[in-house]
Amino acid sequence: MSTLSDSRFLRALACQSVDRPPLWVMRQAGRYLPEYLELRRQTPDFMTFCRTPELAMEATLQPLRRFPLDAAIIFSDILTIPDAMGTKVRFAPGEGPIIDDPANSEKRIKQLITPDVEDTLGYVAKAISATRAAMPADIPLIGFAGSPWTVACYQVEGGSSKLFFTIKKMAYDAPKLLHELLRKITAVTIDYLCMQIQAGANAIMLFDSWGGVLSPECYDAFSLPYLKTITQALKEKHPDIPVTAFSKQAHHAYSKLANIGVQGIGVDWMIDLRDVRAQVGPDVALQGNLDPAVILTTPEIVSEHAHRMLDQIASKPGYIANLGHGIDKHTPIENMHALVEAVQSHDYS
Repeated sequence: MSTLSDSRFLRALACQSVDRPPLWVMRQAGRYLPEYLELRRQTPDFMTFCRTPELAMEATLQPLRRFPLDAAIIFSDILTIPDAMGTKVRFAPGEGPIIDDPANSEKRIKQLITPDVEDTLGYVAKAISATRAAMPADIPLIGFAGSPWTVACYQVEGGSSKLFFTIKKMAYDAPKLLHELLRKITAVTIDYLCMQIQAGANAIMLFDSWGGVLSPECYDAFSLPYLKTITQALKEKHPDIPVTAFSKQAHHAYSKLANIGVQGIGVDWMIDLRDVRAQVGPDVALQGNLDPAVILTTPEIVSEHAHRMLDQIASKPGYIANLGHGIDKHTPIENMHALVEAVQSHDYS
């Protein structure tokens, strides 16, 4: 009988030898699947969907039924934390997340609460427990959270942004205030991720999606220390649970990320995997880095570029096949099949 000790994903994260690299895809439980769209039609409000454990479990399991993937990631959103802290989140059609009362002043930041995660975010734990019980024993379930910097971007800006001028201005002219906000988010995130692990998550991923908008100096001040605090807290409390950090476009930071205690680093598509391996050494796993635009094309093009990605690094231990960012909602199902086939058929000799 297979168990988690047989998991390609966990073995690769530990930089152990595997027969082939494991494969999973960021946002794999999402809008490109017709069965997911049908599920969403039953509960159109996104936050209500996230807060319903049965729906989150079903969305998490759907891609496993279609594809022979090597890991699942719990269906949720990085904005559950700011929602629980008192910056309520809503999703408007065609607009993405909106926070109507953003935390962009000293008064507003001081008003933010440090919630009891069991009370306010326990629905995620319930979804994890139910999903873990329903999954194959040898397929790990990944829990996740946004990095404090990325979560703060939404809390301060009131939603997404192209330039993030409001929070970046705060970093320059009110750094103490921004650090106060980041410390609050960090404390909640640690509690939240520990709850996920206790509920059954087998690995953790930190999404620093907006780390790359910071200068190297500001990254070292406002993102990296908080990623390190979370990682070290998790290692102290749950030393057997691996942590992966994904700082999109923060290529200057990979060697620093490799030294904060993470087992894996997610890599976007704008850098060669061999260059990242040279930066971080052999003892930290790498994940990625296929351009999500490739998987919008044709099965033949997907196969070509997937094999090219695998040629870079996949014959060495410590590699997980993935996209360089989340899968797009317009991705044809046959292209996802082509990616799976490429990973399974590649020559790793």
